[in-house]
Amino acid sequence: MKPVTLAAKASSANHSLRPGRVTLVGAGPGDPDYLTVKAMRVLQTAEVVLFDDLVSPAVLELAPLEAERIPVGKRGGRVSCRQDDINALMIVLAKGGRHVVRLKSGDPMIFGRAGEEIAALEREGIAVEVVPGITAGLALAAELRTSLTHRDCAQSVRFVTGHARDGKLPRNLDWHALADPATTHIYYMAGRTAGELARRLLFHGLDASTPVVVASDVGRVTRQVTHIRLDQLAELEIELECPVIIGIGEAMRAAQGAEGTSLLRAG
Repeated sequence: MKPVTLAAKASSANHSLRPGRVTLVGAGPGDPDYLTVKAMRVLQTAEVVLFDDLVSPAVLELAPLEAERIPVGKRGGRVSCRQDDINALMIVLAKGGRHVVRLKSGDPMIFGRAGEEIAALEREGIAVEVVPGITAGLALAAELRTSLTHRDCAQSVRFVTGHARDGKLPRNLDWHALADPATTHIYYMAGRTAGELARRLLFHGLDASTPVVVASDVGRVTRQVTHIRLDQLAELEIELECPVIIGIGEAMRAAQGAEGTSLLRAG
């Protein structure tokens, strides 16, 4: 949906004396069975649902039939709704007395831009609540039956964004910390930057044989998983047909359930 369409919807919303509210709900990675009980209960009371591209149809179907559904997808490298327009739409709908559910894939507070939305709503005096969801990194660990903090090899876990506003690796990443062999790292949105990411980790001392898991469509029947080494990741390109998450660290060595190699191709 184009921003101009969002603006048109916002301007046409009817204002009401009844106070509206916004609930940010984590939809999980795709499988509706991953929803929390509270997320399902809140979704079933929605009057308007603003949903991301990555929210699965099976989750969206849990909203009431009479609830208005508005796609506000944001995807890297594609035409997306502007964040300011999404904020404005939530504000106008809530001021019109509606219960707005902002349905986000994964967990709203993990790379979901929830902070910007909460700040915009609070500036307008609109009641806002957050219902957490299962983020893709934790769903991946569960589906591979792999502990991200196995005490024999990982004393911490870190979630890292794989791209900045310009689509490249963030300039302020702490490469010394990222090359720590005693930490499991989960990289989100790193499809385009995977090769450079691996090369930088190698340069900063992470062992070439460090196990890597590259996965897409976690939490869905279309899930694909590939197991490689860090030095192999440095020489490969990842196709961008679907969202990709990358796990790096010794904890990944114990991962089971590898399937498919269609995510990867020679560079």
